[in-house]
Amino acid sequence: MPAAQAARYHATSGRAEEILALAPDIVVADRFLAAPTRRALEQAGIEVFTFDIANTVDDSLTQVRKLADLAEHNEKGEALADRVAEAWKQAGARHDAPVVALLWQEGGIVPGPESLAAALLEHSGFSLHSAARGLGQGDYLPLEQVLADPPQLILSAGEARALHHPALDALPDVARAEIDTRLLYCAGPTIPRALARLREIREGLS
Repeated sequence: MPAAQAARYHATSGRAEEILALAPDIVVADRFLAAPTRRALEQAGIEVFTFDIANTVDDSLTQVRKLADLAEHNEKGEALADRVAEAWKQAGARHDAPVVALLWQEGGIVPGPESLAAALLEHSGFSLHSAARGLGQGDYLPLEQVLADPPQLILSAGEARALHHPALDALPDVARAEIDTRLLYCAGPTIPRALARLREIREGLS
């Protein structure tokens, strides 16, 4: 989100007192909302809606439509859902064999095989290097292990030093590309942009 646009919105620490001071009609939160905070909001007569992490495109479309319904802008929700669904349809992998890719994120972590990031990669003609080695969501992958067992492609998503370490330059036959972290943190409107970036990378390898 552009900084000027983000500045239009209040920020809170998530404490019930701060939220109540804003006098919202409803509160939308993730499933990690503290139980005491939820109880305090509900006792004040505020409806609370929680959403889980979207691990598939279908999950994301469901959330888009639900949020649009809560905001009473169903037509905008359907328009966004249509754009996401069309991008997913157009991005269907049409390659002979998947490229083994390591999606290496800030802090040296990797996505899990059941994550939305994994689904986007697989749909775009990649296979998950980390999943093939038994790594799950948020597992840490050290630089030394990448050097000892490199993938065909390293997708760096972040500014951590390991992700851009000079030692990676010495790996033979390993392609490298970057992907904006903002395309991986959330679903919804980021999906078409993420698919477009992955298509660009995949076609570059071809």
